[in-house]
Amino acid sequence: MNPRGGLALVRGLWLSWMQYRSFFFVLAFGWMIPPLIYLLVWSTAAGEGSLGGFTRGGFVAYYLVLILVNQITYAQVNWTVGDLIRYGQINHILLRPIAPVYDALASEIAGKIVYLVLDVPILAILALIMKPEMTLSLEKGGLFLLALLLAWALRFLWGYWIALLAFWAARADALLSLQDSLIFLLAGQVAPVSLLPGVLRTAAVVLPFRYMVAFPVEILTGSLSTGDLSSGFMIQIVWLAVALGLTVVIWQRGVRRYAGFGG
Repeated sequence: MNPRGGLALVRGLWLSWMQYRSFFFVLAFGWMIPPLIYLLVWSTAAGEGSLGGFTRGGFVAYYLVLILVNQITYAQVNWTVGDLIRYGQINHILLRPIAPVYDALASEIAGKIVYLVLDVPILAILALIMKPEMTLSLEKGGLFLLALLLAWALRFLWGYWIALLAFWAARADALLSLQDSLIFLLAGQVAPVSLLPGVLRTAAVVLPFRYMVAFPVEILTGSLSTGDLSSGFMIQIVWLAVALGLTVVIWQRGVRRYAGFGG
């Protein structure tokens, strides 16, 4: 591990991305549109009353936090790993005197900085206009940050091991598209998990996708009981361990296969 080299890589990539910040701003804004649409749909459905325990202000708070969490946890690097492997461009990463993980982390950190430069001001303006209903506390904020960090790690590693299947399959990206579809359906984007019908709600609680986005949102908006909070962290950590194990095993076997075929 080479921390100084890693920091230099992060800084260099961030400066490179900032030269094209208008493109990334448009991309980040496009990611905001679907949650904003569902915010308007559900808040309108709630009206002056409540729906599934959510008032209009509750839906506003939920979706504004979800927009922030979704963009922080989204791992765009997973979509480039397959191309690096297929076209042999991963060679220069393997030859660097720093661990390959720094390249992925550099893309992640640089991207988050660029996106948040746009996201935070827009969300602050929307919050002033739409008036979300949410009670904050230091304890809730601390648990939210912990869940957010674990959610990012889970989403990153889960997508990364899928992307590494490009060592064997040319169309591994199709599985990433499937993952995004499941996140959209089961991670509280189309509707809060508590409003999903029975089978989908059960699947959301058991499978890892809820814990990539919805779980931190539910913590900050105060929609979880103490029991749900404890079991949620436990399930999140278990799936994170599974994702880490799969990533390590597939990377090691994939690199050996890559070296064997590439000479």
